[in-house]
Amino acid sequence: MAVPTYEDAQLLVQIAQWGTALGVNEAMPSIFEDDFDPEIADAMNDTPVRTMLVYLETIGTLVKNDVLNRDLVRDWLWVEGVWARVAPAAQAARKRFNEPRLYENFEALAKQ
Repeated sequence: MAVPTYEDAQLLVQIAQWGTALGVNEAMPSIFEDDFDPEIADAMNDTPVRTMLVYLETIGTLVKNDVLNRDLVRDWLWVEGVWARVAPAAQAARKRFNEPRLYENFEALAKQ
């Protein structure tokens, strides 16, 4: 991928601001709490899980479509760590709604 640009940096800052408005600052610690159980988390009813899924799916979509630099995102966020915590909820939602594309861009970003 190309070297990050100032445009990438500007978009990254906007995404960070959106994340604050979305509640990422509150959601992130919740999914890393000792008592958080990824195996029973629910993508529809667990607000911190849903917040992180929506946030990182959006970022993953921008990366997939070459709107945002992948290396810059992965330098900023621990994508693999977040995916590990919310993946069971994402996979359960895929099965529940029979939609394998749910959160696929977040997963792809985590596995790159």
